[in-house]
Amino acid sequence: MDPRVRYLSPAEAAKKLGVSVKALRLYESRGLVAPLRTRADWRAYGPEQMARLHQILALKRMGLSLVRIAEMLSGKTSTLESVLALQEQVLAGESQRVSHALALVRAARTRLASGDALSIDDLATLTKETTMTTKATPEEMKAIFDPISAKYFTPEETKALSARKFDQAEASAQWEQVIADAKAAMAKGDPASPAALDVARRWKALVEQFSGGDAAIAGKVRAVWNEAMADPAAAPKLPLNPEVFAFMAKAQAKLKELGE
Repeated sequence: MDPRVRYLSPAEAAKKLGVSVKALRLYESRGLVAPLRTRADWRAYGPEQMARLHQILALKRMGLSLVRIAEMLSGKTSTLESVLALQEQVLAGESQRVSHALALVRAARTRLASGDALSIDDLATLTKETTMTTKATPEEMKAIFDPISAKYFTPEETKALSARKFDQAEASAQWEQVIADAKAAMAKGDPASPAALDVARRWKALVEQFSGGDAAIAGKVRAVWNEAMADPAAAPKLPLNPEVFAFMAKAQAKLKELGE
């Protein structure tokens, strides 16, 4: 250990990061971080270990499981810079949501200060837009996508898609996992990596399950998602963003080069 460098005890490191000592022990037991040891065999956290903990906590905040984080951090291309780049993308989306919520709160305060009362609709909007999680509920997803889908799909196409027989709950769970894996692969930066190609195959399979292998239907689905992601009010609630879509497009292009 370098005497010129400041090292933290587990309690100090946990306090600095806003987590528990138990959490640090868990990350260590999973092989995610390896604290140094003093001459007395006490655990110590220096700059390298604190940087590693930032990576773990940032990825955990993005919804990745510890198993996925371990897989991601085991790669040689996984660096603090790559995690910060992914974190920047996520925070940019959250920033849009927070700015919108802040504008609503300020507008409500201005109205109250001028003696105006807030209507039930005003209060409902204020509550919905400023207090709820960014993850959309099924009802919110329906409200986002139904109007857009109606612009791209004919009533006959919508009816035919609704009649397709597959387990919607299972498909949703599979999409959630594929999206999380896509974000993890994107953080590593290489769309041609084995991990990215594996995600691209599963992504393609899920699209084909929904579209029935119809390229025109798949194209309309992409158009619907592109429009939804371009909506500042809807985008922060969506599990996908244009960066993930672009990364997966590159991975799928690589699959085509490989003849898949």
